[in-house]
This record gives sequence, C-alpha cells and structure tokens, in this order.
Amino acid sequence: MADQRVLTAAVHQEEHWYVAQCLEVDVASQGQTIEEALTNLREAVALYLAEAPEPQLTATPLVTSFQIPGTAA
Repeated sequence: MADQRVLTAAVHQEEHWYVAQCLEVDVASQGQTIEEALTNLREAVALYLAEAPEPQLTATPLVTSFQIPGTAA
C-alpha cells in the first residue's frame, strides 16, 4: 500500500463556487459544494505530484484566527 500524505486545504466561497487551495503546494480547484471543491483539489494535487519532475512541497503553515475591534459601517 502506498504512503498517504496529509495536506492542508483552505476553502473560501466566491459567488456560487467554493475554491479550495492546498497550502503546501501551489494548486487550487473549485466546486459547487465544499466537498466537490475538496474532491477536485485532491485530484488536481495528485496529478501535480505525479507529473511534476520535482514537486515543491512547503511546510504546513500555522493557520489560526485572531480578533480585531469592530468598526462602524
């Protein structure tokens, strides 16, 4: 059985699409649902890693949240 890699995806919505971006590899994909965007991203990253002569994987970044004071609109 082949080793599996665990990668990180950031997902955001743009109008009627969800965009998923791999944080360790510069690859993104989209779908009409979050799961579809992630499925498409898995396929795109797998193809990239299989085809790239020397794929560049960066370290998984620290992803966190923070707060700022609210502003009047």
